[in-house]
Amino acid sequence: MNDLCADIGYKSINHAGEELCGDHVDVVSKDDGSTVIVLADGLGSGVQASILSTLTSKIISTMMAEGLSIEECVSTIAATLPVTGKHGVAYSTFTIINLIRNHTAELIQYDNPEVIFIRDGDVTDYPMTELHFEDKTIYRSTIRLQEGDIFVAMSDGCPHANADKAYNNNWKREDIAKFVADMSLTGYTAKVLCTMLVDECDKLYGYKPLDDATAAVVRIRKRVPMNILFGPPSDPDDCNRMMNLFFSKGGKHIICGGTTASIASKYLRKPLRAKTHPGMKSDVPPISELEGVDLVTEGVITMSKVLTYAQDYLQNNETYEDWNYGHDGASRICQLLFEEATDINFYVGRAMNPAHQNPDLPINFNIKMNIVEQLSKCLEDMGKRIRVSYF
Repeated sequence: MNDLCADIGYKSINHAGEELCGDHVDVVSKDDGSTVIVLADGLGSGVQASILSTLTSKIISTMMAEGLSIEECVSTIAATLPVTGKHGVAYSTFTIINLIRNHTAELIQYDNPEVIFIRDGDVTDYPMTELHFEDKTIYRSTIRLQEGDIFVAMSDGCPHANADKAYNNNWKREDIAKFVADMSLTGYTAKVLCTMLVDECDKLYGYKPLDDATAAVVRIRKRVPMNILFGPPSDPDDCNRMMNLFFSKGGKHIICGGTTASIASKYLRKPLRAKTHPGMKSDVPPISELEGVDLVTEGVITMSKVLTYAQDYLQNNETYEDWNYGHDGASRICQLLFEEATDINFYVGRAMNPAHQNPDLPINFNIKMNIVEQLSKCLEDMGKRIRVSYF
């Protein structure tokens, strides 16, 4: 193992008029630290394409995660999926990115646009070996990973996107590669990069896509730990133990909650100061400053906002600009957790806040615990390593 990890993001838009997307992406993590990403493009569009792509990606990702060969995967797909009457084939096209313990990428490609590989900000060629199964040609590549490497897999709805029912010769794979390479220099996350790419395709289609379009982006980066303290411990005698554990961990430190911040202020013997910024949102409580802590915010209201942003991030990422450019506590937590952190340690106090026992307030202990549980799940779905400790 090394200190590299994979930041993975994907997004799809449906063929205009279709309820279901004919493309599907699956991500499966293995016990040895490896990750399998499969992007499948079902033939046609709508329900049938959705079924074909979903089954294809599920079968391949599960079998690859179990260590089975690509030969076994392809033969299983051919034998399992129904043959379409129109096309006479039994499975969709697919792209596999197999990240082997974050030191090697194995690319396996069948009839999707060729994976774009970006290293040091430049679009880079890579060798491909032909494999033949029955009448199908599949390409396999092996690439040793480096920090900053970016892989872009996509369905054929991305190249040549055009609203005029004709190929757009100004938006070929090479143009997409340059578009992503230019954006990659800014340090955007994988989710943001694929969102920008698919949104650009949607724009070129005149927001009425003539095909399903999907992009999956993998960005290789170093692990970055982050620590977040949320609420005081149920037993006041545990305050010092909780603070010792929290501050002994490497990485940045975030404290959520006024009482918790006061305990940390006493522990550090540093004053707690309120802070204002003209860009802060009125619906998010103000942040504070405490020497030795990277960010101090209010508790439940702020974290509820973070959870809302996290849920949207995993869907259409429509509120990205709201939190990415914000200066309030919720926005800054999102910037740290979503874009910077790879390993997040939660230290959650179980103390009951007397202020939250007011029946006129929509806040209680269960809501706080639910926020932690749901936010942890969202962050795991973003590919983060999560550890939660209760006090």
